[in-house]
Amino acid sequence: MKFENLKVWQKALDLSCDIHELTLKFPKEELFILTSQIKRAADSVALNIAEGSTGQTNPEFKRFLGIAIRSLVEVTACLFVGKRRKIVSEADFTKLYSQIEELIKMLQALRKTL
Repeated sequence: MKFENLKVWQKALDLSCDIHELTLKFPKEELFILTSQIKRAADSVALNIAEGSTGQTNPEFKRFLGIAIRSLVEVTACLFVGKRRKIVSEADFTKLYSQIEELIKMLQALRKTL
């Protein structure tokens, strides 16, 4: 299975790009704190889907999808921190939260098929 053809991977890549765009608005003092953390977590989603899909057994792929889901939860927690610190707007939060919810559902559905 080529990960590039997985819709869930494409959506994870979209999220990663959207998080990157969001962090461009973060204050400089967050560069090595929240900015770095949320970007790594968002990137981890797409990277784990790709890594798990390539030549792995189904149980191993499931494990990587579980890591991707946990990374999405981490992105969500970072968004809550950013919102609390008033560096993530309500509109950005709502948009990204919806994307994350959709991705989690897609990943859970994919795991059930394996």
